[in-house]
Amino acid sequence: MQTTGIITDTNIDLETLKPKISILLDTEDKDTINKLKNENKLNIELKKWYPKRSIDANNYCWVLCEKIAQELSRDGTIMTKEDIYKDAVRTVGAFKALIIEEKAFEEFKCIWEKQGLGYQVQETARKDKCVRINCYYGSSSYNTKEMSRLIDSLVQEAQQLNIETKTKEDINSLLQQWH
Repeated sequence: MQTTGIITDTNIDLETLKPKISILLDTEDKDTINKLKNENKLNIELKKWYPKRSIDANNYCWVLCEKIAQELSRDGTIMTKEDIYKDAVRTVGAFKALIIEEKAFEEFKCIWEKQGLGYQVQETARKDKCVRINCYYGSSSYNTKEMSRLIDSLVQEAQQLNIETKTKEDINSLLQQWH
């Protein structure tokens, strides 16, 4: 189960002296909560909530990728907007570093990359029949902060190529639109 919520109370368990928290969840799924309540131990991850990126910000990302690809292709080297996007994701995108057995590597890579264009596996080292990899997430999973970093990178590249870009204020506005 994955949801959002807010911490409503914190205190210390008097028996174990460990911290306890109460969370108000943004879900109506009482069945899942009741099933989880009976589990002995749970994996729990709490992190600051960021809103997902807007479709307008995503569209602008692709506009920049297209303009950069067109400009770079002027010298005869064929570049696509997809190439530019994938490079940008590898340059500034979110990733998970993993070590996987060599025999499972190709299948894992295939499964990971089927999730979307930005989902990429980059091999970084091989040792003792294991492969060290970086698994990049596509921008469809990015929050505002991550999408902002991706767009900022593309804007910098576009400006180096003398491609006109939106102002910082316009870009911030795109990233803040959630309606």
